[in-house]
Amino acid sequence: MKILTVVGNRPQFIKAAAVSGPLRERHEELLVHTGQHYDDSLSAVFFAELGLARPDRELGIGGGSNTTQTARMLAALEPLLEQIAPDAVLVYGDTNSTLAGALAAAQANLAVVHVEAGMRSFDRRMPEELNRVLTDHLSALLLCPSDTAAANLKAESVAGRVEVVGDVMVDVAMRRQPSARADERTPAEHGVRGGEYLLLTAHRAGNVDDPQRLRALVDLIAALPAPVVFPLHPRTRARLLDAGLAGELERIDGLRLTEPLGYVQFSALLCQARAVLTDSGGVQKEAYLAGVPCVTLRANTEWVETVAAGWNTLVDLDAGAALAALAAQPPSERPSLYGDGQAAERCVQAIGAL
Repeated sequence: MKILTVVGNRPQFIKAAAVSGPLRERHEELLVHTGQHYDDSLSAVFFAELGLARPDRELGIGGGSNTTQTARMLAALEPLLEQIAPDAVLVYGDTNSTLAGALAAAQANLAVVHVEAGMRSFDRRMPEELNRVLTDHLSALLLCPSDTAAANLKAESVAGRVEVVGDVMVDVAMRRQPSARADERTPAEHGVRGGEYLLLTAHRAGNVDDPQRLRALVDLIAALPAPVVFPLHPRTRARLLDAGLAGELERIDGLRLTEPLGYVQFSALLCQARAVLTDSGGVQKEAYLAGVPCVTLRANTEWVETVAAGWNTLVDLDAGAALAALAAQPPSERPSLYGDGQAAERCVQAIGAL
């Protein structure tokens, strides 16, 4: 089979790194990078570090609103699909690239394969929620990371075939975690020692585009016990500068601001952190897989199993709730929620049965 895979951001590069190798052993794959993450610190470095083949096509579509970005992706993908004539289009997760790839394929009467299908936060204000719901209902093959995701799809009566394969990010984590835990140099380069610092990420539009919520985010960061390592996403940096809050953030005692990090450095910092604070869905899951307590700076999450297991606490931007969560002891057990590290192989087998 000829498979066209559409990717566009950091989590998708990681997932593709798990699936692309075994997929190419049995099928022909062409990789299209939309350019949704166009900064080298969020894009090129991941291809190099994860051993992912360079894209066969780069669309260079970054920036703009969700609507205009998705529209530009659709316009670029339509002639590409006609030219390449794949048997199926493979998409990951919940980004604008995901929806554009799925919609362009469905309109061309091509089978859509959705990896990480069925995830739900049940918050339609989130662009990611709209993207994943629409993609699921366009898909012929829905590959789920958990039984919860499959149950969501059953409740929505999706038309495609649903299979629980596990989470492909588990595959990557199981391969990379030993070296990440052994990497003493990366924490030292950021002036911290393993087990003694917090790792923070924040980039969601709902947190950084609203000036009042951005103000609350800065206040929360100021209340955190030091040291805190904060790789600053380009979007967040721009919003801080626009709001006149960048200088205030830089003056917070014990806060280590860094440029965005590649997968290797970020994984080392995550695996050795005392706890993680984030508004990223992917980082929530990475923290769980690493056995690091997570404090989520959102009022909801698609990774509900991590909350039920006691390793993830939703605090929105409430500084007091964040401090209370950081003071709590993590559970003694951490169930294997998302599979055994063989999800990519199951994905490829399912694709072969299309």
